Amino acid sequence: MVLEVWDLGKIRIFSLARHLGLRSEALLEALNELGIEGATPASAIDEETAKAVAQLLAEQAKQARESALASKQAADEAAVAEPGEEKAAEKAEAEEEEWEEEEEAREEMPAPAFYEAEDPLVALERHLAEMEAQAKEEPRDSVTPLPELVARPRGPRPPNAIEVPPVVTVLGHVDHGKTTLLDALRNTNIVEEEHGGITQHIGASEIEFEGKRIVFIDTPGHEAFTRMRARGAQVTDIVVLVVAADDGIMPQTVEAIGHAKAANVPIIVAINKIDLPGANPERVKQQLLEHDLVPEEWGGDVVVCEVSALKRQGLDDLLEMILLVSEVQQLWGEPDAEFAGIVIEARLEPSEGPIVTILVRRGTLSVGDTIIAGTAYGRIRRLRDWRGKSIKSIECGRPVEVVGLNAVPEAGEIVTACKSPKEARQLAEERLKMRHDAELSAGSGMRLQALYDELHGKERTELNIVLKGDAWGSVEAMASSLEAIGRQMEEIDINIVHRAVGEITESDVTLAVASKAIVLGYNTKATESARRMAEDEHVEIRMYNVIYEALQDIQDAMLGLLKPVYETRQIGTAEVLQVFPMGRLVAAGCRVTEGRLQRGARMVVTRNGQQVFEGTLETLRHFDRDVASIESPNECGVSTPEFRGWQRGDKIEAFIEVEVDRRERSTADNTSG
Repeated sequence: MVLEVWDLGKIRIFSLARHLGLRSEALLEALNELGIEGATPASAIDEETAKAVAQLLAEQAKQARESALASKQAADEAAVAEPGEEKAAEKAEAEEEEWEEEEEAREEMPAPAFYEAEDPLVALERHLAEMEAQAKEEPRDSVTPLPELVARPRGPRPPNAIEVPPVVTVLGHVDHGKTTLLDALRNTNIVEEEHGGITQHIGASEIEFEGKRIVFIDTPGHEAFTRMRARGAQVTDIVVLVVAADDGIMPQTVEAIGHAKAANVPIIVAINKIDLPGANPERVKQQLLEHDLVPEEWGGDVVVCEVSALKRQGLDDLLEMILLVSEVQQLWGEPDAEFAGIVIEARLEPSEGPIVTILVRRGTLSVGDTIIAGTAYGRIRRLRDWRGKSIKSIECGRPVEVVGLNAVPEAGEIVTACKSPKEARQLAEERLKMRHDAELSAGSGMRLQALYDELHGKERTELNIVLKGDAWGSVEAMASSLEAIGRQMEEIDINIVHRAVGEITESDVTLAVASKAIVLGYNTKATESARRMAEDEHVEIRMYNVIYEALQDIQDAMLGLLKPVYETRQIGTAEVLQVFPMGRLVAAGCRVTEGRLQRGARMVVTRNGQQVFEGTLETLRHFDRDVASIESPNECGVSTPEFRGWQRGDKIEAFIEVEVDRRERSTADNTSG
C-alpha cells in the first residue's frame, strides 16, 4: 500500500473502496446520495462519513437480498400451485432462467455484490483497526534493508523529537528529465554541467515549499548505475518515478520500480515532457498497470502528476503531493540522540581533500566532531549545506557536505561518532585489517581458478586495470560494469588490481607497471609527473568523462586481446556447362549462378546431389585472362590440379573463412539466449 490515509482520522476513498471490496465509483455514488458531491477517489473522508456511507450501502444490500429472497419464494410457490407436473416444471425452468439473469445483473451492481460476503460496518471497523495497528508496529523488512542505526525511527515519539523533511529519490530512465525536473524545482542548472547529458553522481539537495523542507536525491539513469539507484531507494522516504510522456516506460524505469518496491516506499509517478507533440500521458498510465501501479484516478493508490520540467508546468502539484505523502508517514527524528548518518557520495578535491556528502539520520553533527565511515575517519573541519554555504551544525534528516576525513569512504558506508581521533584511528585500523584479510582470501580464490583453467587446458587472457575516479559511486559503477563485460567473454578475465578516488598519481603508474595493467581515469585527471612516468614506462592511461564511452572503449580493447575467431561462409555457386581438357589439367567452363567465385576459395563439387570433390579453387579465368574473382551471371573457367573428373551439370559451391566481429557474435548469443 502506497498511500491510504491522510491521518488516523481520515480515510482516502479509493483505499476504503479497496478494503470494502468495491469500485471507487460505487462508493462515490453512495456519497452523492448522502449529499457529498464533487469527491474523487483521491479525496479523504472522516470516520463518521465513512461509517455513514457504509451503513447506507449495508441497508441497500440488505434490501436487495430481501427482495431477491422474496422473488425466489414467490416463484417457488407459483410453481407448486401450477396444475400439471409438466407445465409446472416448464414454468419453474423458465423462472429459474429469469432468476439467473436477474442474479447476474445484481452481481454487476457494486454494492450488493460485495455485501453478500461481509457486512460493511464490520469491514470498516476492521480496516480502521488495521491502520491503527500499522501505525504503531515496526516496518516490515525490505529486500535490502538499511541497518537499524540509520533506519527511520518509528513507534512512540520521545519528548524531544522534531519533524524532519522527507527524503525523496528521483528515479527513472536515462534522458527522461530527472535532473531537468530537479533543476526546475531547485532553480539551479545542473543538467548543463553533466557530461553527455546524463547524471553520473548521486547528489543531495534541499528545497522549501509552503514553509516545509524536502530533501531530494538525484540518481543516474544509465544502466551502469544500478547499485547507485538501489542505494538511493534505500535511504528514501518517497520515490518520484519520472517517465517521459513521449517515450513511456523503459528498461531503467522498470528497474527503478523494482528498487522502490524492494525498499517498500511510496511511489509518485511524474509524467514529464507533457508539452511535447508526441506526449501521451494516458499510454503511460496504461503501462503503469502492467507493473501493478494503479493511478488514483482509476481507483488505485499511486499518485500520478503530469508535469513539464522545461515549461515549469505542474511543479506545485507535484510538491503538494510529496508533502501530502510525507504527512501520512509522520517522519520525525531525535536531535539529541547519538549521531548516525549514511554516506551518499564522496569525492576527492585537490585543495580540500576528501569531501563526503552525508545524510544525517540521527542526532546532530557539528564542526569539531570526530566521525568514522568505514576505514575513513577524522575531525570535522568544515560543514556545508547543499548550496555550499558553511554552517556550524546540522540536525537529523538533512544532507551535509563534510570536510576533514583522512580518506574517501565508499558510498553507502554508515557514519558514526567517536569520542576522540585516537579511538577513531584504532577502529579504522581494525576495519582495515579485516578488509585486508578478506581481500587475501578473495585473491587465493582467483589463483585457484587460474590453476583450474591451466589443468583443464583453458587459454585465458587477462586484462588488468587500475581504476581511478572522482567519486566512489562512479568508481563502483564503472567496476561493476567492467566485471559484467568480462563475464560475457569466456577467454578473458578482467582484474581490477586497484580502485580508488582521486587523481592518477605516480604510485598508480608504478602499480600498473608491476601488474602489466592499463590505467583508467573516470571524471578525474592525471598529475604531470604521472603522465611523464607513464610515457617512460610505456603504460597506457585512458581518460573518460562519459561512462558508456568508457565501457565501449574498454570492450574494444578487450576484443583486441583475444585471438581472432573465423567462420566459414558460402560466397557463391556455379554450374558446369562444358569440360575442356588442357594437358595435365581439365578445365570446367562454368556460369556463376549466384554470388561470386574467388581464387583460393574452398570449393565443393556435387553431382546429382552427391559430393564428388572438395578442395581449393586454384585457377580462375575470364576469357583469356586470369582473374581474382568473378560474379554472377558471368561465365568463367575453373581448374585445379587436384581434380580432373568434371562433367557437364556439376554444381560448384565456393566458401571462404572470414573473421567474426566478436561484438556481433556476443549480441547474437545474448539475443538467442
